[in-house]
Amino acid sequence: MKYLKLVSSILATIAIFYVLNTKLGSLPPLGKFLAPNEGIWQNETDDATTGSVSINGLEDEVTVHYDAQLIPHVFAKNDYDLYKAQGYITAKHRLWQMEFQTFAAAGRISEIIGEKGLDFDRAQRRKGMLFGAENSLEVIKKDPESLKHLQAYSDGVNAYINQLQPEDYPVEYKLLDYQPEAWNIDKTMHLLMYMTDMLCGKDSDLEYTNMLRKFGKARFDLLFPDFFDVNDPVIPKEQDWCFIDVEQTELPLSEMPLDSISETMEKPHPNNGSNNWAVSPQKSYSGNAILANDPHLGLKLPSIWFVMQLHSPNQNVFGATLPGALGIIIGFNNDISWGVTNATRDVKDWYKIEFQDESRQAYKYDNAWKKTSLRLEEIKVRGKETFIDSVIYTHHGPVSYDHTFKSDDAKKGYAMKWAGHKGHNFTELFLKLNKGKNYDDYVAAISNHVAPAQNFAFASTKGDIALWIQGEFPNKWEGQGKFLLDGSNPKHDWQGYIPTAFNAHIKNPERGYVSSANQHPVDESYPFYVFNDGYETYRNRVINEYFRQRETLSIQDFKRLQNNNLNLKAQELVPFMLARMETPALTKDEQLLLNHIRHWNFNTHIDNVGPSIWSAWIKHLYRMTWDEFDIEDEAMKAPFMYQTIYMLKNHPNDTFMDIVDTPKKETAIDLFTLSFKAAAEELKEWQTENGEFNWKQYKGAYVGHLLQSLPAFSRFDIPIGGDRNTVNASDVNHGPSWRMIVEMSSPPKAYGIYPGGQSGNPGSRYYDNFIDDWAAGVYYDLLFMQNQNTTEGVTATQTLTPNQ
Repeated sequence: MKYLKLVSSILATIAIFYVLNTKLGSLPPLGKFLAPNEGIWQNETDDATTGSVSINGLEDEVTVHYDAQLIPHVFAKNDYDLYKAQGYITAKHRLWQMEFQTFAAAGRISEIIGEKGLDFDRAQRRKGMLFGAENSLEVIKKDPESLKHLQAYSDGVNAYINQLQPEDYPVEYKLLDYQPEAWNIDKTMHLLMYMTDMLCGKDSDLEYTNMLRKFGKARFDLLFPDFFDVNDPVIPKEQDWCFIDVEQTELPLSEMPLDSISETMEKPHPNNGSNNWAVSPQKSYSGNAILANDPHLGLKLPSIWFVMQLHSPNQNVFGATLPGALGIIIGFNNDISWGVTNATRDVKDWYKIEFQDESRQAYKYDNAWKKTSLRLEEIKVRGKETFIDSVIYTHHGPVSYDHTFKSDDAKKGYAMKWAGHKGHNFTELFLKLNKGKNYDDYVAAISNHVAPAQNFAFASTKGDIALWIQGEFPNKWEGQGKFLLDGSNPKHDWQGYIPTAFNAHIKNPERGYVSSANQHPVDESYPFYVFNDGYETYRNRVINEYFRQRETLSIQDFKRLQNNNLNLKAQELVPFMLARMETPALTKDEQLLLNHIRHWNFNTHIDNVGPSIWSAWIKHLYRMTWDEFDIEDEAMKAPFMYQTIYMLKNHPNDTFMDIVDTPKKETAIDLFTLSFKAAAEELKEWQTENGEFNWKQYKGAYVGHLLQSLPAFSRFDIPIGGDRNTVNASDVNHGPSWRMIVEMSSPPKAYGIYPGGQSGNPGSRYYDNFIDDWAAGVYYDLLFMQNQNTTEGVTATQTLTPNQ
């Protein structure tokens, strides 16, 4: 018996040892994860910000001052050391995040999480993400300065990685049981492609084609107009375009293919956007131009942004950068400031491809057969064999959809034409902006920008303000790219590009301000075809009206506007519905809810119940109105919300108002009542389970960790007002990812905050310490140091020294 116990004890010990040191499913090896010497406990510390660190390849000593917000102020004696230090410092605070995002961009998630990531990775490869990144790198290789500085940044990242021991790895590496790999320039290219894709607009060509075939052109044009009946464009309507001497491409006499596709790839978040504006000296309280920007993106921990100051003899720049990218993306220096918003142009077009045979070695083009090329995408899958995806390329671009991916015809496919595939030097743009001195430098910096389409706002200490809608835009014929195009017809190709000088722009307008909020860039007098699926129609009007009503504006006015919670959409629709709906059909409880919203002032404050009722009501109303679009196995897209409201008001008896599954023929008036009753039922159930449905509770705003399976590393129930249609565009987990205000005094005074913290370590007090202040509309005074000898505001100093 004692031998049996001994054997059992040995077997139990082996089993425990195996479990603790083996990855089981999604769990990390628990032994390594919990080990005192290298496990999660090692991450319960703050980032080191003092002392001296030796780094290979530095030419001279670099001083890094930290302020109370853990913002690094990097002082180098040359640009090479500056960017090497930027790479090192960024990796020190955000290594896992910056690497994980490049894995996602490059379609390499399967290497980390296994087969569950394969569909995502295939989609990334079939979008041509690696293809576009490679093309951009080839362009950068022709610019020795950009290449040198990108290599310096990479060397700085690797200098940090090489100092790490397994116990030092960020906790996410331990959770997922892998280790960091060496950084290279390719990874920065992947990150920039990720942003290019995320901001590429709302590509709906294939869905629109389905709807064109199903409903006809007249009905489609009613639901999806090029211009809404209200348009307060980025460039004021009074702009004179007579200086443009290039004509729009002529409409060809050809038919469009009306193919059907049942499923499309996941699109960028529909709320991706931003606000930016600048006021001139005559409209400023101080006589200095003032600029503001708040990009609206998914709210994640670690934050998408990392704030820092970069100083060398050639520049002194401060602002938000993307971990993994060189320089400052949104910010200011001693002379100029800039901010960007998504211009939401339709920059992806889709082409039907007819292959000669099932070998797919040639496709029909211009009444002949043109050769394809084959790109083998090797996707490594953790715990499985490498997956080889054969992606066919045409002169249009990659055949993203074919019989192996979301389609079923071996002799047909759909190819993507995307400006993002064209190589461009994103790095040069921001390095030039970072060092810019005036308006001409700003224009020169953005002049070669290709993608994503962006509204670049500008202000300077000289008092100039400006806004350019910048990108490389095809000169399309009227309607080109709205639907699936014929890949065999040369007249369906992009025939050329709008010259950069003719991109819509304005400098020092008489009205004293420039602004953009993802609305239509121009009015119908602009001589080129401009289209995107559903330009923003509410935030921009609130912003512009705010400026029109005030002779001068202060910093406090800017803060109030960025945190403005007025819901103009509700203000324009709710009174219309209340005046027409059949209130006798409502129960006593429903009447009480109706009374709440009747007295609502359309402010989406956290304590109000009006926004909760409105949110539930408009959701059900939208679904009931467009139930015809809820079709299985056919990719469809319901109309944009502004046009939905236009239809409800102006076409209340349209057949689209009829609910498909009921025998009665409903009108918009019926839908107002039915959707309100459905909202009341939903709110009643919600209240039973959760308690009071004030906007804070019902909205449930949160900032989630990049790995959504890690709630312990996320922040929930954040008390912030607003919604996707307010200037304070704070939705459930999407919204103002970096609020910045800069007064162009000498030197500039700036204020900013974002929903996160500077550290990527969940064990650090700097991981999420900004969130509560951000939600409350509080800003931090940004410490813009003019030289490294400044001590005011400095809480710690670290020195980076050459490794002799």
